[in-house]
Amino acid sequence: MAEKFKLGFIGAGFIARFQAVALRMVRDAELAGVCALKGAEELAAFAKETGVGDCKVFPNIAELCNHCDAVAVFVPNYVRLDIIGAVVDAVKKGANLKGIICEKPLGRTVAEAKEIVRLGQDAGVPTAYFENQIHMKTVKAALKQLERVQRAMGPLSLVRSSEEHGGPHEPWFWDPTRQGGGVLSDMACHSIAVNWFALTPPEKPINFMKPVAVNAETALLKWGQPVYRKQLLERTGVDYAKTPAEDFATGIVTFQNPETGQKVKGQFTNSWMFDKQGLRLYMDGLGPGYAFEINSLRSPLEIFIADAAAEAVANAEQALEKATATRGLLPVQPNEADLYGYVDELEDAVASFRAGRDAKLTWEYGCEITKLCQAAYMSAERKKTIDLTDPEVQKELDHYTSLIAQGKGAEVLL
Repeated sequence: MAEKFKLGFIGAGFIARFQAVALRMVRDAELAGVCALKGAEELAAFAKETGVGDCKVFPNIAELCNHCDAVAVFVPNYVRLDIIGAVVDAVKKGANLKGIICEKPLGRTVAEAKEIVRLGQDAGVPTAYFENQIHMKTVKAALKQLERVQRAMGPLSLVRSSEEHGGPHEPWFWDPTRQGGGVLSDMACHSIAVNWFALTPPEKPINFMKPVAVNAETALLKWGQPVYRKQLLERTGVDYAKTPAEDFATGIVTFQNPETGQKVKGQFTNSWMFDKQGLRLYMDGLGPGYAFEINSLRSPLEIFIADAAAEAVANAEQALEKATATRGLLPVQPNEADLYGYVDELEDAVASFRAGRDAKLTWEYGCEITKLCQAAYMSAERKKTIDLTDPEVQKELDHYTSLIAQGKGAEVLL
């Protein structure tokens, strides 16, 4: 049996915990170490208790890198560039890493994402950009099932994707100056990426379809209202009367097939105001004579909890991520880490790094997703379609920071 591949986590928050759960289902890999400002001891204890690995807490990034085969960066957006810089510095000083993972988004701006790509190239180490929805088994199964149909009838021409829930847990997510924006930066990156993936003809590279235009809108529909703004301020310390971010974003990315010239559309809709059972991932695709549909709230398991019994589970998130209800008829997903693609993206990263190559999604790809998100912000601000074939637009995107990310969201949202 091969020696287990030793992963190290930088960060021990919500996503790190979810990834640790997913790692239980990955063969020949373990969580060997963690380095974080808070939560490291708890994550290490969880790993040991659940058999994910004999996880040790390391005092700094250099020590972690010296005791792991690869590291995964699961830190907040506003410190990601510095943390990756520290990982690259450790590599230059002798850490024998086989790979570096970065959670989405790669950067808060195109300039930041390009700098992270440069750092990865400077280190000379394979990379993985973690975008879990492309790795979802339901998405891959749908495309596999339709592969012969696409060859006979032609590729998908419209894919619509959404990720919605009631809002993030951590205060920094709500702060556009630290997070890089609002729900568009946080979740539209998922929807844009999975649309691009689904619209790609069978057996073509992940970036085969060329993005040619973006049109988008952003809005503050719930969390700018006085009653909810007050709740948000009390819970997170972020004042949406002063520095608001969008809680709703929608738009269309137009892609063109470079071989046939055919243009297709990827529509995204994302919100932090989805007050239903919890997180919902929805996606459908339409082609000539065929279609598919995915909805993560459809489950073979449902639980009913009456009012009389609800106090026993008040404020629990047992049924679903970002659950907003603990009573009534609740869909339950017994294995969210696998459903959302975390297991498969970890398997891909581990197998790729073992083979000495980049993962399916590289940091260069992550940079392109950042660019599409920033083009969406630019479109919403200017109320016009952004032409991605214009070299001047490409230059401008390299130095663009949205008004929302600058803390000037009131100019475009209120």
